[in-house]
Amino acid sequence: MKVFVTGVKGQLGFDVVNELKKRGHEAVGVDIDEMDITDRDSVNLVIQAAAPDAVIHCAAYTAVDAAEENEEVCRNVNAKGTESIAKVCRELDIPMMYISTDYVFNGQGTRPWEPDDPREPLNVYGQTKYEGELAVEENLTKYFIVRIAWVFGVNGKNFIKTMLNLGKTHDKLTVVADQTGSPTYTFDLARLLVDMIETEKYGRYHATNEGMCTWHEFACEIFKQAGMDVKVEPVSSDQYPAKAKRPANSRMNKDKLEENGFLRLPSWQDALKRYLEVVFPG
Repeated sequence: MKVFVTGVKGQLGFDVVNELKKRGHEAVGVDIDEMDITDRDSVNLVIQAAAPDAVIHCAAYTAVDAAEENEEVCRNVNAKGTESIAKVCRELDIPMMYISTDYVFNGQGTRPWEPDDPREPLNVYGQTKYEGELAVEENLTKYFIVRIAWVFGVNGKNFIKTMLNLGKTHDKLTVVADQTGSPTYTFDLARLLVDMIETEKYGRYHATNEGMCTWHEFACEIFKQAGMDVKVEPVSSDQYPAKAKRPANSRMNKDKLEENGFLRLPSWQDALKRYLEVVFPG
């Protein structure tokens, strides 16, 4: 199977390409240098030339706060770029997997979000990712929309690396304690995404590591597992102002994975342990 992967320089795209190769699939990984997804002609030419059997679209504009001031740039990547890819997939009659986000929901309540719940984004990033979902749904019948959250991987910046770096120079930190969700290790997620693209079990899914926590609890566990003596004070979102409004509730129901025969990911604590062994060997 030949799979075209966007965003190969990012955390997830990097691991997806590695997982595909591990299983003997042919992976064609591209990033901005090889294909500008905001340029429809570029998208057409590069994907058509690759002639893949499927596309896994990992590339995205993910700078959530910056998106508030760069709405057009963000939309060109997350919505219009995704639409261009979906149209090529339709033309080639191949399945497309679009990686989306918990930010398409309004973040209210405490009930875990279902894959088919109404989408009401709180910020520009969430809105453009929602528009990307619509572009996929309107152009294709053979698609996977996989919503993920709180992502960390070896290749790129993430919350864990930020905490570890801050922990080297601070013995006390403040971290938001009123936002709840599930961390997602791209190494584990890549395995699941390749499991999925090997099937025709299309639709909307949620995929994160098992278990839930607040950012504060996540930070505490990071320092505990890394053996660093850093005191983490809980604060509210109001005390930590950001340009973009964040969802308080990022819990996502993943039952649909099991219902379709896919293995759930390991617990986030287990994922963190394995991740630290790679990036923070003690």
